[in-house]
Amino acid sequence: MLQKINGIHYITGEPITVTMNQGFITEIRTALDEGGRNDDRLIAPGLVDLQINGCNGIDLNVFPMDSERVHSIVREVWKEGVTTFFPTITTNSSANLIEAMTAIAKACDEDAVTAATVGGIHLEGPFISPENGPRGAHKREFVCEPDWDAFVRWQEAAGGRIRIVTLSPEWPSSIDFIRRCSESGITVAIGHTAASPEQIRNSVAAGARMSTHFGNGSHLTLPRHPNYLWEQLAEDSLWVSLIADGFHLPESFLKVVMRMKQEHAILVSDAVHLSGMPPGTYCSHNRIHVVKTNEGRLQLADEPLLLAGSAQMLPWGIAHLISKKLCPLHEAWDMASVRPSILMNLSTSSGLQVGSPADLVLFKKEEDGGISICETYKQGFPVI
Repeated sequence: MLQKINGIHYITGEPITVTMNQGFITEIRTALDEGGRNDDRLIAPGLVDLQINGCNGIDLNVFPMDSERVHSIVREVWKEGVTTFFPTITTNSSANLIEAMTAIAKACDEDAVTAATVGGIHLEGPFISPENGPRGAHKREFVCEPDWDAFVRWQEAAGGRIRIVTLSPEWPSSIDFIRRCSESGITVAIGHTAASPEQIRNSVAAGARMSTHFGNGSHLTLPRHPNYLWEQLAEDSLWVSLIADGFHLPESFLKVVMRMKQEHAILVSDAVHLSGMPPGTYCSHNRIHVVKTNEGRLQLADEPLLLAGSAQMLPWGIAHLISKKLCPLHEAWDMASVRPSILMNLSTSSGLQVGSPADLVLFKKEEDGGISICETYKQGFPVI
């Protein structure tokens, strides 16, 4: 179906008309709309989030798990301009991991649009550090050494859809596991780690490609040098994902990492189910009371200095980078769209170009600095 949308090119600032047909961008031309009035909304590639645990009250890590929950979260992420996401399943029992993978696979088999929106599954754990600090909120009882046979069972349940594995290279079996994943086309990310610099280097040599929510999921204090943060920063081939919600990382840290990693720095939300929910006190799935403040920070009720996860989606992170003058709008947007597409070798990696998939967003910059999503298109069809 032929479809045309008008707006401002998010990079050039020029008024454009984008023509979409059969799921692809077929023409981009500089023009005013038919009424002679320029639409002040910006047109940009759809957002790509490599790490979503839940949103708007929908939790992908609560059991029992079913395919309807996956369909529901797909509809919710569209509202945030996300056209591709990687549902993230965290450390749990093998039985629960199989249940989660089965539910996601079933949802993708049931609905072609859900399947197109789910870029793959991100398995965060259970092969992470058992130490307090790096382990974060992951349950210690389920943390374990990398086990290829167990992973194969989970991958079979997922129908081959696990595309990212976050692990720690500190285990004896980590390097062989990383090598096997890399040979299978699975992106290995270093995260929740207490690994030594040598273990970091060896993991990169074996095929690790990314650092998950870099700067978070670590000890509260580290040796000045060497340490696992410096080592990951020094590895030129490693991409880094960042939570830029204004709470997880200070601006100085973001500035340094973005300057060092340049095109290899991307944004993730790492959103939990309370993103999109109003401020208030909630009980999380592990029965811990948390508070979402009026400012959007999610913290433990009993220890308000400690974060309880991310409660914001990608548009918030993009707006934060812009408001703190860490980069211009188009770069912040690309960090959450084109760059993760390139990392994961997605068809959307060319961005807003003729021939690219028509996964597009129209949005506005608000006076308060926020970003409002106006319309989202998936494969050329309006989904909000």
